[in-house]
Amino acid sequence: MILTKIRNMLTLKLAVFITFIVSLAISVRADEDNKNSVTYDGRSLIINGRREILFSGSIHYPRSTPDMWPEILDRARHGGLNVIQTYVFWNIHEPEEGKFKMEGDYDLVKFLKLVQEKGMYATLRVGPFIQAEWNHGGLPFWLREVPGIIFRSNNDQFKINACNGRHCGDTFTGPNKPYKPSIWTENWTAHHLKDVHKALNLCKKALLTGTPSSIRISPFHEIIVFERQKSNLCAAFITNNHTKMAKTVNFRGTDYYLPPRSISILPDCKTVVFNTQHIVSQHNSRNFVKSKAASNLQWAVFSEYIPTTKQLPPNEKIPLEVYTLLRDTTDYAWFTTSVELGPEDLPKKNEISPVIRIMSLGHSLQCFVNGEYIGSNHGSHEEKAFEFQKRVSFKVGVNHIAILSSLIGLPDSGAYMEHRFAGPKTITILGLNSGKIDLTANGWGHQVGLQGEKLSIFTSEGSQKVGWKEVKGAGPPISWYKTNFATPEGREPVAVHMNGMAKGMIWVNGRSIGRHWMSYLSPLGKPTQSEYHIPRSYLNPKDNLLVIFEEENASPDKVEILIVNRDTVCSLISENHPPNVKLWASKQQKLQTLVDNPTPQAIVKCPNQKTISAVEFASFGDPSGACGAFIMGKCNAPDTKKIVEKHCLGKVSCSVPMNKEMFINGNDPCPDVMKELAIQVKCDS
Repeated sequence: MILTKIRNMLTLKLAVFITFIVSLAISVRADEDNKNSVTYDGRSLIINGRREILFSGSIHYPRSTPDMWPEILDRARHGGLNVIQTYVFWNIHEPEEGKFKMEGDYDLVKFLKLVQEKGMYATLRVGPFIQAEWNHGGLPFWLREVPGIIFRSNNDQFKINACNGRHCGDTFTGPNKPYKPSIWTENWTAHHLKDVHKALNLCKKALLTGTPSSIRISPFHEIIVFERQKSNLCAAFITNNHTKMAKTVNFRGTDYYLPPRSISILPDCKTVVFNTQHIVSQHNSRNFVKSKAASNLQWAVFSEYIPTTKQLPPNEKIPLEVYTLLRDTTDYAWFTTSVELGPEDLPKKNEISPVIRIMSLGHSLQCFVNGEYIGSNHGSHEEKAFEFQKRVSFKVGVNHIAILSSLIGLPDSGAYMEHRFAGPKTITILGLNSGKIDLTANGWGHQVGLQGEKLSIFTSEGSQKVGWKEVKGAGPPISWYKTNFATPEGREPVAVHMNGMAKGMIWVNGRSIGRHWMSYLSPLGKPTQSEYHIPRSYLNPKDNLLVIFEEENASPDKVEILIVNRDTVCSLISENHPPNVKLWASKQQKLQTLVDNPTPQAIVKCPNQKTISAVEFASFGDPSGACGAFIMGKCNAPDTKKIVEKHCLGKVSCSVPMNKEMFINGNDPCPDVMKELAIQVKCDS
């Protein structure tokens, strides 16, 4: 009965929230007569009486700034999308129960209106749980405080028959009712979808009105056909699901070559316009260039005081659980206690030192004894709990112990998230002459957040409330660093390179750009992220304040402000590539070419109307590598670079035909090798 009441109460709260969102945010593209109807059957969605093929992509509005939304949406539309999907992030819209935030970066209504203005539909995933690698999976913290609450329990009545993953085409058995469409709720793809969308649109009428059939050639090979009898309407999909072996498949008297794990699309059941392993699209390499305007950074440092029980007297017998203590208002919590030791407690030999051991439920901690930094430790993504153990030189008399416990956000996935906990669990001293001392129930003081956070020293006004000193070498743990920098030149994206720093947080002009953790290395021995985006809307016209909070010993001397460009542009095609799908169109239910004799072409185009200033790599033969790191193979036509330069230098875009004779001029250096053409160009203003 109690659980039923709780469930009903939460259902009502969620209904109120969803009603609030939907009443503000309905954004479907309306026809001129203002009809708004969506129905479906086993073949497709039917919108305003018309069958539609919807190409949906996710753009999460709070992950970018409102000034970035129009360009991101334009790119999505240019990529062939006609639906934008977004989660609704409950915890940013209702951080406190009953108090809603819908403005600024959280202006969902503005975002949806922009989608509408761009001529696209929008679908909302209202949750309540969204995961999305988002703090607490989008659930507001105050839900944890509802007595008897259960997160993400098993409720059959709320389940839908759908597929979520990469290989739904192979594994999904289909909807549980014949009148329902197949629902592929998530797909993590690495393909260039713009060309896929174009190819599928060429098949649109056949897909929506043709009769489907399939021909199973082998366990790995299948042909799926959509065809309307007594008409020219026909589309075919030839599949090779073998992961290692290519296959030549004969379909209606013609042989079609398919690389391993690929699908060829034939909008007229004759012509291959796209193969999923033979992508004709260009590639870009991201370049980081040090800003000339924002150079010569001058740093100042302010170090947090290390509290003792004098400033934070014990107010609880044991350390409080950190999620509950912080309530998602900060990452940091101080814990203080003290212990008095006599001469008889301490080891007699200098080479022997007692050990402090802290068993923590996560996520990381810094430990201080008598104001001296002892060390740090942290858990991992897989195992949040960890053990901290370090030798300590205790003194005779009262010893002050301070622990700074920090979080990396709330859990974002899994069942029963309300039963996840963090922070120091047990604290003991080992190796004393008098034996082990358990400090867990010794009485502990607590402080939510840091002094710098309370004073907002990451803002221009707040930074004047503390005394800063010039940086001279590496600073102590638990320190703040600030500098001013000029607004970087140009209009391209800006980032800060955090070289030399360890773990903490970053602010620009008082706005957080997130956590950094340079000291947490990947299996390759490198940080998983070194550059952090600074939205240009965060920048002032001229002068800007950069503030970094650093948990560990670090020096900001190597921190740099960077400009990010995509001026390295590449294309890689082979003799087996089909002509670019852009060279085809469907007219009067017939597939037609837009050029005479369409052939495979390597196409490159500079961003932002820049022009091609150099051909950095060109090879017709057997090159390897990827954009930004191509490698010449054993076989190469020597005139390739000259030919590409003739086609491309000084142009905004160019196309180089895959014309074997043009490159080898009657002298094939490796006749038994299937040729590839790799091009890398540099673009300049």
